[in-house]
Amino acid sequence: MTRAAPFSSRRRPLAWLARLARLTQLGLAALLPAALVASPAAAQAPWPSRQVTMIVPFAPGGSTDVVARLLAQKFGELWGQTVVVENRAGAGGNIGTAAAAKAGDGHTLLMASGSIFTVNPHLFASLPFDPRKDFVPITNVATGPMVVSVPPSSDVKDLKGLIAKAKASPGKVNFGSAGPGSQVHMAAERLAFVTGIDITHIPYKGESAALTDVMAGQVDMVVANIGAASPLATGGKLRALAVTSAERSKMLPDVPTVAESGFPGFENTGWFGLLAPAGTTQAAIDRVHRDTVAVLAQPDVVARLQGVGMAPVGNTPAALGKAIEAESKVWAEVVKSRNIKAN
Repeated sequence: MTRAAPFSSRRRPLAWLARLARLTQLGLAALLPAALVASPAAAQAPWPSRQVTMIVPFAPGGSTDVVARLLAQKFGELWGQTVVVENRAGAGGNIGTAAAAKAGDGHTLLMASGSIFTVNPHLFASLPFDPRKDFVPITNVATGPMVVSVPPSSDVKDLKGLIAKAKASPGKVNFGSAGPGSQVHMAAERLAFVTGIDITHIPYKGESAALTDVMAGQVDMVVANIGAASPLATGGKLRALAVTSAERSKMLPDVPTVAESGFPGFENTGWFGLLAPAGTTQAAIDRVHRDTVAVLAQPDVVARLQGVGMAPVGNTPAALGKAIEAESKVWAEVVKSRNIKAN
């Protein structure tokens, strides 16, 4: 009789099963770290995942507001999310800019006029935000010239007449602005510096408010963004004396430049840029930049900007950052030489 080894045929399959189980456990253990790394990215919702707020640090109706609302409409269509324009006026743009800096929700953008970052640091003894640390540049959206304007009831007919009047009565001619340090303020200060006149600053909480009082004859002059001033000038509500660009504007082809009016080399343009509070994700920055460039290439957007005397830009975040630094040095000199202080 041949004796069979008891249970031998059963033990072998059980051993292989045990070994297979161990290999499976080792394989799962090897895959687990990769799964843990990948899971947050997979779970992260694409930006924007909810409503976006675009803060404009000036009152409604001004050029900064016009550019912001144009972009907000287009962004809303692209993102499938509501983009709300929130006006926070006051202190030359500092109030709204500080509000944007403190937002911290990852879904807030700032539409700023260039002066907030190039002039205000030199003009105000202290700021409620740090221009360098609290914001990340995204892109310069649009740029455009300014228009030296007076009330339609003024006895001044051209820029030379305005300069003569101001020189005859130093400090008596006043000008309105969108607030201390605003592009509208500084354009007038630069004009005063170049022409050697002494004029008195009357700050408002926005460009539209200043324009209202100029039209009513309560303020003598304004150097306003062309987007806000040109419709009023063509409508007879303002008298445009000169544009601050190097060449005449297609918006006001009959209005000479400041250079043509006897001050060669004078040029002063305003710009409007998008920035995000520090801490905003890089994915959000990249998305906003990419979509802004795409929007600015749309024919209807180009036409609308040109219709208010502006040109689309859409440069890189790095280029905007460098431009801010370079322009800041220029305005530092103007502020110091003119002894300009926030009032």
